Amino acid sequence: MEPVRPPRPPRQKGTSLFELLDRYTKVDWFFADGLPVKYLPKVLFLMCIIIFYIGNSHYAERTLRQIDRTKSETEDLRADFTTLKSDYMEASKQSEVARNVAPTGIIESSSPPIQVVIKKDEY
Repeated sequence: MEPVRPPRPPRQKGTSLFELLDRYTKVDWFFADGLPVKYLPKVLFLMCIIIFYIGNSHYAERTLRQIDRTKSETEDLRADFTTLKSDYMEASKQSEVARNVAPTGIIESSSPPIQVVIKKDEY
């Protein structure tokens, strides 16, 4: 069984947006003889400009959102790069390399390197 709803009060006349516009602008006299064709090119040109303006503003907002998204990604990647670079610099120190290769049996040389000299006529 459906619940009984109280009836809605009737809607007042003259309270809609278009009725208010019609009441205060009085545009009826402009269209009394029909649509004035001489204004049609200007109206179409104005409509094209308005559509272009709306599209351009949407494109600009989308581009700004994309720039903000890219900027935050760049900051994240920069932080990752800095972290990885510091890890690499730490791991490439001579003491760290010697400690990491010690289990394989490679030891650090204690003698300085020697210079190999080849004479020009031997080459």
